[in-house]
Amino acid sequence: MSNADKLINNLFTVDVKGVSHWYGKGDMRKKVLNSISMQIRPGEVVLLTGPSGCGKTTLLTLIGALRNIQKGDLFVFGHELRNSSRKTRQILRRNIGMIFQGHNLLRCLTAEQNVQMGSDLLNGYSYRARRNMAKEWLREVGLSDHSKKLPHDLSGGQKQRVAIARALAAQPKLLLADEPTAALDSVTGREIVSLLKRLASDQGCSVLMVTHDPRILDVADRLLKMEDGTILPSY
Repeated sequence: MSNADKLINNLFTVDVKGVSHWYGKGDMRKKVLNSISMQIRPGEVVLLTGPSGCGKTTLLTLIGALRNIQKGDLFVFGHELRNSSRKTRQILRRNIGMIFQGHNLLRCLTAEQNVQMGSDLLNGYSYRARRNMAKEWLREVGLSDHSKKLPHDLSGGQKQRVAIARALAAQPKLLLADEPTAALDSVTGREIVSLLKRLASDQGCSVLMVTHDPRILDVADRLLKMEDGTILPSY
């Protein structure tokens, strides 16, 4: 990559160039992403919409360094993911917050302890400071009164808010969110999205959010629409 290309990539948190992806093998091989290209700048909030099965979640997992790049180039924080080492991907993931629909909370930990798993990724903070961060993020998502509850004592929406707090507690520079308001009522959903917007503004965190929720589209700096594995042109 030339010095000019490196300079361009440093302007973007995410730079996707002609990425395609397949699932399966042989006759069962199916193309789910078709030459995707897109960029996200630092502090930008981008909402990604489109019908179920069009490849949105696959794109998120590729950007999050959870899958190998099969074709095309994908840069996160200026680092190329294609053919990258395991160590490079691990380092990048420490700066990426992920919110997926499955919550992925540890059942044996309280809400506060689950959130502290995020703040524990930060260097240079004492145990007390990291614990206080977890409490603060639980307060931000409206769950201060539920900090000692285990996941099985929480509703689906409450679990989602714990997962959001855990992701934010790690102070990510890139947040990837897959339907973060799906299990939330309209008021709570608006509060959570406003919180993500504030995070982007205050900390220069880029946000890429997959959503079907028309009530939150106004928070985006930019809207992208996917269909059949392709990002449609913006007009």
